[in-house]
Amino acid sequence: MQKFTSLDAVALPLGLSNVDTDQIIPARFLRKSRTDGLAAYLFHDLRFNGDGSENPTFLLNRASYRDARIIVADRNFGCGSSREHAVWALWDYGFRVAIAPSFSDIFSNNCYQNGFLPVVVSPVQAAEWRRQLDGAPGTHMSVDLKAQRIVGPDGVAIDFEIDSFRKHCLLSGLDDIGFTLELGDAVAAFEKEYRRDMTWL
Repeated sequence: MQKFTSLDAVALPLGLSNVDTDQIIPARFLRKSRTDGLAAYLFHDLRFNGDGSENPTFLLNRASYRDARIIVADRNFGCGSSREHAVWALWDYGFRVAIAPSFSDIFSNNCYQNGFLPVVVSPVQAAEWRRQLDGAPGTHMSVDLKAQRIVGPDGVAIDFEIDSFRKHCLLSGLDDIGFTLELGDAVAAFEKEYRRDMTWL
């Protein structure tokens, strides 16, 4: 898993609440190979019209937002099914951070397992940042995981909370399997001692 330390990038204001995983990547694309990339299917039914042409009203289709790597969303982002493809599609497009008042628990966990940072801020703060981004398309925000700090479009910094274990894993580039493998020596020592003390087994 790729490490996440910090990011300075264009931020996309997505002022829709309850954006579910089927909106992030529709179910009909779930059989597509990850090795081929899922970026083309991200927000597919919002980005494209029925004839395949781009929907000009969707912000990601505007030149100033095409290179966005941070999403500033509304509440309950990533709700719906448990599909990990939603995070894969965001990642393959280039997104590395989502900021919102709340996330689906499963979606949030999938983010952490893929080196993607979900940051919870207050509804008021998220709405204010989206307002600022709407007024200045293409504006950068920065996220520093080690310092747990976000600098908004106006240059004002705020601190955010994150579980210390999740922070360690992101900074180190570890998913759950990688973290367990880090403990390989301790596991081997435990098993050796266990077999010695429990010979009757």
